[in-house]
Amino acid sequence: MPEIEVVVGRIGKPHGIRGEVTVDVRTDEPDRRYTVGATLRAEPPRGAAGRPTALTVAGTRWHRGVLLARFEELSDRDAAEAARGTVLHALIDADARPEDPEEFYDHQLVGLAAVDVAGVPLGEVVALVHGGAQDLLSVRTPDGREALVPFVAALVPEVDLTGRRVVIDDRPGLVSPLPGDE
Repeated sequence: MPEIEVVVGRIGKPHGIRGEVTVDVRTDEPDRRYTVGATLRAEPPRGAAGRPTALTVAGTRWHRGVLLARFEELSDRDAAEAARGTVLHALIDADARPEDPEEFYDHQLVGLAAVDVAGVPLGEVVALVHGGAQDLLSVRTPDGREALVPFVAALVPEVDLTGRRVVIDDRPGLVSPLPGDE
């Protein structure tokens, strides 16, 4: 089965003296991605030479809402400090789906046709924008504009992965232009 690589976190500061590090989690499923024995591709910051290119999870725990991880390759505080800023990647099956049926991986949404509730084509999802209070679907319209749609059930009532489409409850100015701006 084909696999894809997804970013699952970034190593932060060391915690203690035995190589444990904080992790800025970049996945909705940390318990699936940071299992003991999992090997993650490690992408050190630019200009960092001689750092591991793979890290094996030795253990994890939550401390005050922050994921703390131990990796077999980081045995002490110096190694943990040297790994700061390293981006962690995991391989997942291309057909895998999150455990929660209301969640989706970015790669599942990119390329889907965007249609309004009547089935009229609005464009294509070209990206998912993370950050701020809400994720946004970036939709490229047939006339080449980019529209950002808050990825909430009120505006995106249906995601049909099998049918390769998302339904958007469009409003003037959301995806379609405001009257007079056409």
